[in-house]
Amino acid sequence: MYKRFLILFFSMIIFVVLSCGGKTNSLDDKTIVINAGPQPKTIDPGLNTALDACYYVIHAFEGLTTKSKEGKIVEGVAENWEILDDGSRYIFHLRTNAKWSDGKAVVADDFVYAWRRVVDPAVGSQYSFQHEPVKNAKAITAGEMPVDSLGIKAIDDYTLEVTLEAPTAYFLDLVAFTTFYPVRKDIIEKYGDSWSLNVESYIGNGPFVTTEINQDESIIMVKNTNYWAFNDVVPEKLKFVLMQNETASVAGIKEGSIDFSRILPTQDIPTLKEEGLLQIKPMLASYFYCLNTTNEVLKDIRVRKALALAIDRNYIVEQVTKGGETPANAFVPYGINDAEGSFRENGGGYFDISQEGYKKNVEEAKKLMAEAGYPNGEGFPVFEFKADPGFHISIFEAVQQMWKENLGIDTKIVQEEWAVFLQTRYDKNLTMCRGGWFGDFNDPINFLSLYTSYSPNNYSSYSNAQYDAYIQTALTTGDQKVRMEAMHKAEELLVNSFAIIPMYFYTEPLLVNPKLKDVYYDALSMHKFTYASKEQ
Repeated sequence: MYKRFLILFFSMIIFVVLSCGGKTNSLDDKTIVINAGPQPKTIDPGLNTALDACYYVIHAFEGLTTKSKEGKIVEGVAENWEILDDGSRYIFHLRTNAKWSDGKAVVADDFVYAWRRVVDPAVGSQYSFQHEPVKNAKAITAGEMPVDSLGIKAIDDYTLEVTLEAPTAYFLDLVAFTTFYPVRKDIIEKYGDSWSLNVESYIGNGPFVTTEINQDESIIMVKNTNYWAFNDVVPEKLKFVLMQNETASVAGIKEGSIDFSRILPTQDIPTLKEEGLLQIKPMLASYFYCLNTTNEVLKDIRVRKALALAIDRNYIVEQVTKGGETPANAFVPYGINDAEGSFRENGGGYFDISQEGYKKNVEEAKKLMAEAGYPNGEGFPVFEFKADPGFHISIFEAVQQMWKENLGIDTKIVQEEWAVFLQTRYDKNLTMCRGGWFGDFNDPINFLSLYTSYSPNNYSSYSNAQYDAYIQTALTTGDQKVRMEAMHKAEELLVNSFAIIPMYFYTEPLLVNPKLKDVYYDALSMHKFTYASKEQ
């Protein structure tokens, strides 16, 4: 009771604080107030792996290409480019008026330094795999070649040459992603790892400049007067409130002190939608569970498969998440392109998720557990499921009950704050955890490359030489049909290994002030507020 009282008490305090600040914000129509989530682990473009932090990075920086307000890939720092050698070499011509927020010119060497830094094994970027299409990137990350052998070269200050391992159809999409953004060598050498923690050193080249970083409270950005397209930027200020409290988030939207929030109570989705405060957006994203395949119990594929089959995904999306999600029996989501048509529609699913199919799945799961030596769950250890707070816990509570009823097993939920949870997954200090992947560009490789044996994002410790070979084929051939065939085979291996348990394909419910307009809603969930405004 005391704990419940404290939760209610502090929620009321947060509500009051938001209410007190709301009048100022509601009158300031040129400030957009955004809740992307709690304090990010990092806002370093080369080191970030979290979606929430991308909100800050995409507004403070810009790559060679960028996305227009319609979502098309257009010129960014590069004003034009040439594609040579059948698509395996690019020459980018940089804008001479592209500047950093401190007024210094953005030059080709800024990209050379940034890309080399990401693939440098001494830096240890978890997103180094995104650079694998670039010549020698994979070998450099593996410590087999020097960093300066990466296929990127500054011909002069405003001309950049990039050589690829093979023609890469999605390369112009790829360089619009945050890991490919330029960063300043002089800044990072001076401030080290702390460069992205202070406004004095967090120098970007994007439409906004960071003016305040208040730990666990807010990040504030204003229009960057040195941005080459300054006149196209609409908001004078972006205020990011660092909040994970769902009740306070809803309160802020209702009384006008918050304009946009990713954080909301899923159980209130129907009501919020009726009130006109909620929008549900499509996403290229998958929600899944990661199983530690090196665990003494979970290394048995029969156990992993039984756990996967004993989950009623239709119940999860209809009764728990309630956001229009699609139950998943595969890994790559709908909306991802194939050589022709849709990758998901062409590939189909790998097990039956219909209501009738679920009943059969449960019977098969029981048999598998008995074969593995755990009839009716006898002798099965209580293992931990790790996740960050919020709707992930509600989802697993439903799964927990299904496993108890169907398989006779018990599990324990361990909640960790976001930054701690990210480190837990990176260290693979887990038996089982929640996973999620939001596409960075529209190609299946963006999802499937996560589970190579050498990927730092392979939280299941899945290792399969044939899988690695399929992914290597997809990365090194320019033939789209050959690429896609290899990736369909890779996905089949992965899903049928049950190193992961597909749960559903995301939609994204968002709390939105009805007065907010002209936000670019991205299917990759990196929403852009550069052109947003509020109606009077």
